[in-house]
Amino acid sequence: MIDLSIIIVNYNVKPFLEQSLTSIRKALCGIESEIIVVDNGSGDGSALFVRQTFPDVRLIENEENLGFAKANNQALRESHGRIVCLINPDTLVREDTFRICLSYLDGHADTGMVGCKVLNTDGTLQLSCRRSFPTPWVAFTRVVGLSRIFPKSRLFGRYNLTFMDPDEATEVEAISGSFMMVKASVIDQVGLLDDRFFLYGEDLDWCYRIHQAGWKIMYLPDTQIIHYKGQSTREASFDRLMLFYGAMLLFVKKHFSRGRSFLPRWFLFLGICIRGAFSFISRLAKRLLLPIIDLGFIQLALVFALTFRFGHLRHWTAYRPVNIVYSAVWLISLFAMGLYKKGIYSSTKAVGGVGLGLVFNTSLTFFFPQYAFSRQVVLTEGLLNALFLSGWRLLVRLASHIQHVPFVGTIGKTLLRRRALIVGAGEAGRQLLNRLRNRLDTGFEVVGFLGLDESDLILSVEGGIPVLGTLKDLERIASTHRIHVVIFSPEAASYERILSTVATQTKLGLDFKLVPSDLDFVIGKASIDSLKDLPFVDLEYRFFSGPNRFLKRIEDILGACILLPVALPFYLYMKLNPAYRFSRDRISNGSDKGLEIVVPFKDGRQIIGWLRTVTLLLPVLRGRMSFVGAETVPFTVSRNPAYKPGLTGLVQIQGGEGLDSVERERLDMFYLKNYSPLLDLEILMRTVFRR
Repeated sequence: MIDLSIIIVNYNVKPFLEQSLTSIRKALCGIESEIIVVDNGSGDGSALFVRQTFPDVRLIENEENLGFAKANNQALRESHGRIVCLINPDTLVREDTFRICLSYLDGHADTGMVGCKVLNTDGTLQLSCRRSFPTPWVAFTRVVGLSRIFPKSRLFGRYNLTFMDPDEATEVEAISGSFMMVKASVIDQVGLLDDRFFLYGEDLDWCYRIHQAGWKIMYLPDTQIIHYKGQSTREASFDRLMLFYGAMLLFVKKHFSRGRSFLPRWFLFLGICIRGAFSFISRLAKRLLLPIIDLGFIQLALVFALTFRFGHLRHWTAYRPVNIVYSAVWLISLFAMGLYKKGIYSSTKAVGGVGLGLVFNTSLTFFFPQYAFSRQVVLTEGLLNALFLSGWRLLVRLASHIQHVPFVGTIGKTLLRRRALIVGAGEAGRQLLNRLRNRLDTGFEVVGFLGLDESDLILSVEGGIPVLGTLKDLERIASTHRIHVVIFSPEAASYERILSTVATQTKLGLDFKLVPSDLDFVIGKASIDSLKDLPFVDLEYRFFSGPNRFLKRIEDILGACILLPVALPFYLYMKLNPAYRFSRDRISNGSDKGLEIVVPFKDGRQIIGWLRTVTLLLPVLRGRMSFVGAETVPFTVSRNPAYKPGLTGLVQIQGGEGLDSVERERLDMFYLKNYSPLLDLEILMRTVFRR
């Protein structure tokens, strides 16, 4: 049997894992050992990195995040060391750490587990490295905050033993799961970790069972490790504090009698509820801050408008019901203009949103004069709204350029700053990063790179910025890193890949931007933010918006229902005429079940003309095809599930077979950017009447 088994559970912290494994290798010099890494479904290429850089490390790959306890148990079952060390991937160990801990365990038969001194990156003690069990009283002092208020009190400071000398070796009830060394014989006696604990609490539960079995647990400050606390959990989308309270509640339920556990259960449940309420209120407040500011200015504009019209505010109460409706219309209009996305302080869009709201509100005044403001009040308020709502946004933008007033300049830059990802971890991505860095006023904070596939994840860092994962992991990365903007370079990603990403990630509410080297391909109503030498093209494709996709589906259903009765006689004629025959063909792009179509032939030759349309109306009705869509001759299934194959389309009416790939991409981009029912109607008319 080997002396020591090192077990590491990793989740999306490849840069830290690399440092940790390097330090562990040095500390294991001369010790008969093995290293087992369990990758919990990381999307940052951690598994590939371990396979290529540390081939001697045993790697267990999970397809999803199974939690800390369950993943450790996988490795514990395969370990062969007489002593096992569970260590986090975001740690650095001293060269003597394992030797000191091994020596202590070998020299003390009554000790089953040891932990060392765990430091934060600034050298301060990480309090969780020595703890007491969350008994009813200890849990109570922790939840209500008494342990933080009176850390030096033996009565209130027991949870993290803050009243004890951190440089004194002592027996404790529990140690941190970031570093635990335990004898294999002890594990055989008490069992593995309880995988009901997903993240927190499994180390406390294990320590409790070891303690109950009669083994000592020792805290050894003679050696230290550095723990970059919270790196793995930061990469997850769950609420860490909620998990912590939930784990504490599970621990109390499991190990303490009902009579003793009523008090902590009640307080823990209250703590979870309060935490959930604060979390919800905090998120809601952040989302509503800008609308509340706008609402305040809208009310100020109404005050001025009423004063200007009547000379007093006595009509304020009478206008209250309609004020609610009109204010809501203006806020909805501003929302429709995209003004409530992070970092969007466009005065032009504010004026546009006010103008849009004014059109609706004046229409209400016209149709319901008895329930509306006077026309003069509506017009005056609209003009003042345009001034106020665009004005305060303009001031924010101006504040970001103020250099000599630190607070004003800083707050302006903070409000405008938007967290961004760059797609492409190669040379194109690095060049784009350099262009952004050279333009300090872009308002973007580049958080990381996204690779196109796993081969881009071999390097952990590009230009000092981490490679966080690949495009397929965009949803998780955008959520955990609070991303607002995804920036593409056409040199890094194909237009097809860009379109597919924009179409499938609409629910994330991200802004997708393109920084082209040549703007010739930008056709139609692209929104361009020109930042001197760095143009950003907003990838806002009207085709992919929810209302437009709904309209297009309605068009297809109505059109198919109208044409099917007309097409049925022609279909029957072809079925009865021996000159015609039909074959079924299934086309697949490898990402779905494919599309089965009926292909008509006459005298052995495939029919291409309008008779072929007769056989394709049913797929249109079922939603597998569309009247206007992607090219179908030669018939292919679009890789973008929203952009379906069409009976006709811009490519088709332009003579698809005679176009090269660049020309086809331009036509597709034009259609996706400028989609409307009227554009579909125009394409259909040109298809029918073209010569």
